[in-house]
Amino acid sequence: MSDPLLHLVQAGVRYVDLGRQLRTGMPQSPNHPAFHHSLPRRHGDMERADGGSAANDMISTGTHVGTHIDALAHVSQDGRLHGGADAREAGLGGRFDELGVHTIAPMLRRGVLLDIPGLLGIERCADGYEITVADLEAAAARRGLEVGAGDVVLVRSGWGQRFAEGAPYVGLDSGVPGIGEAGAHWLADRGVHAAGADTIAFERLAPGGGHATLPAHRVLLVEHGVYIIEALDLEELAREDRHEFTLVLIPLNIYGATGSPVRPLAVFAQ
Repeated sequence: MSDPLLHLVQAGVRYVDLGRQLRTGMPQSPNHPAFHHSLPRRHGDMERADGGSAANDMISTGTHVGTHIDALAHVSQDGRLHGGADAREAGLGGRFDELGVHTIAPMLRRGVLLDIPGLLGIERCADGYEITVADLEAAAARRGLEVGAGDVVLVRSGWGQRFAEGAPYVGLDSGVPGIGEAGAHWLADRGVHAAGADTIAFERLAPGGGHATLPAHRVLLVEHGVYIIEALDLEELAREDRHEFTLVLIPLNIYGATGSPVRPLAVFAQ
């Protein structure tokens, strides 16, 4: 018996790549190790008798660099991880056996884009703007969408337009737009599986405040077990006016890690 999904794929699907290209020197949180790529062997360093040669690479990176997903082991509150595990004990041995990124199953889920600049009629949200519950509800209603259990909700602030600027995208001095604690509760109350944004830290950063407080991380990761995806590229998705789609996302299967680079795809019929 043939697979109906295979028939759909063969009939034609297209995708929008939501991941950032990994490059040495790209913007990143100052709290995480940087991405670095080098060529330890180049063509001509060693040649076979028939004249053939090969080059190879080496990369070193933090797991929270570029477009990435936070595992539930990433954030603790008052010494406790999601489910109440002791954060220090859970990380003994240099890994998180229970809540590491290896426990995140590949995602093939309904994706929903909530386009806040599109709602507000602006190019992008202002520095340090808090995306409110009213904004989230209005963005969904504008497209006739309801956020439901198991969805992956992507919140566009337009800040991703600044990715190539480097430090201004990180926004430690200026602040960065995003949801706050109330917005995180709104998402969690709807039972979303994961939530993402086009900013370095997913949630609002106050001007000059940096990462001093991250209440949305606490609400989602620690209190509700909702994964967070950061540094998404949501511009093409918004340009194409795609607000509902199939989201495909697979973390690297790194045992015990607190996060992983990802390359999410928004997939829809041709």
